[in-house]
Amino acid sequence: MQFSFATGLRGIICVAYNPIRMASGTTIAASVARSPIRDILDRALAGARLTEADTIALIECPEADLGDLLDAAAQLRDRGKGRDVTYSRKVFLPVTNLCRDRCTYCTFRKDPGDPGAWTMMPDEISTWSKRGAELGCKEALMCLGDKPEVAFKEYRETLNQLGVRSTIEYVGRACELAIDEGLLPHTNAGLMTRDEMAMLRPLNASMGLMLENVSPRLRASGGVHQWAPDKEPRLRIKMTEEAGALKIPFTSGILIGIGENIVERAESLLAIRDIHERHGHIQEVIIQNFRAKPEIPMANAPEPDEIDMARTLATARLLLGAKMNVQAPPNLSPNQIELFLHAGINDWGGISPLSKDYVNPESPWPHLERLAERCDRSGFRLRERLAIYPEYISDEWLDPAIAPRVRAMQARVSGG
Repeated sequence: MQFSFATGLRGIICVAYNPIRMASGTTIAASVARSPIRDILDRALAGARLTEADTIALIECPEADLGDLLDAAAQLRDRGKGRDVTYSRKVFLPVTNLCRDRCTYCTFRKDPGDPGAWTMMPDEISTWSKRGAELGCKEALMCLGDKPEVAFKEYRETLNQLGVRSTIEYVGRACELAIDEGLLPHTNAGLMTRDEMAMLRPLNASMGLMLENVSPRLRASGGVHQWAPDKEPRLRIKMTEEAGALKIPFTSGILIGIGENIVERAESLLAIRDIHERHGHIQEVIIQNFRAKPEIPMANAPEPDEIDMARTLATARLLLGAKMNVQAPPNLSPNQIELFLHAGINDWGGISPLSKDYVNPESPWPHLERLAERCDRSGFRLRERLAIYPEYISDEWLDPAIAPRVRAMQARVSGG
């Protein structure tokens, strides 16, 4: 199947994956002339470990080489993942939207007393989890602000009334409630200590923390993370490393368009690759695009366009390899489903039939039937997965307390 992508003002046309076999044994789109980009693509397809210079060059890929870049990423994805593209059917549980950080692109976080400030009570967590399970959900995404008890006396009083000493202890209770209703928790609670992750491991199929970007410049005065101590890159790297040491299947990723430059974007992808090479625990990498919203300080900041996203997705695939699960959120780019498939992704992340995306509430989840149709027309089959990918369902990666539930649910998904 072939299709074309017209990219508006730039007028770029990318002809989809239709490779030919070259004499060297690697595959890449036919071309009448060689370029440095094509040499990098040949090496990537041959299994070479890409350098920082290679990564920067791919993210900055000239328009003339864009078709070859996407073709190479698609070929590598097909080798490792075939033509299945996956998603997780989830309930998004915003355990609390109170947060001590003040990122200039965030609409999720609130202060106590703000309109919409909310901490879910146990009965709400149970009710939402039960309703999600009735709608076929398998995952309970625990998403919340960073360390609100450090900043807010009112919230510390809430925790005391709930009979817990910390937010993470309360997240553990929320996980138990979700498990009781038949869901598998995936916790994204911001920065956690090694002991906190170890405490949550028996209650989670997987955990996650977006690396976002490794540049300390973004924490400096005027940067998007100036008032966000939990976005300190070295701390996020440390937590990701410790999750690997604890054998926790882990989600990481980068956020593009928040003021980073190309070198910083490349360094962030390289950091994820290097951590994964040491521990093997990063089950998926998300490439997420910044979206401007009227109520944020970055309301007038430019968003990454579809070509910027496609270049970064393809680069992530070529850098991280055929076996990595590379994800793009479909609700943030609803018109680019086909383009992102061409760029080498194999996963759409969590999609909920019950709860909205509380981080991007203006962006509704796609209807699964429509998403499946668009994948099918592009030559892919949409398939459901759990909050933990099949390759991590083993005694090495699962705590014995959660393993039987994961295996039982995987049998249901595989048989469906």
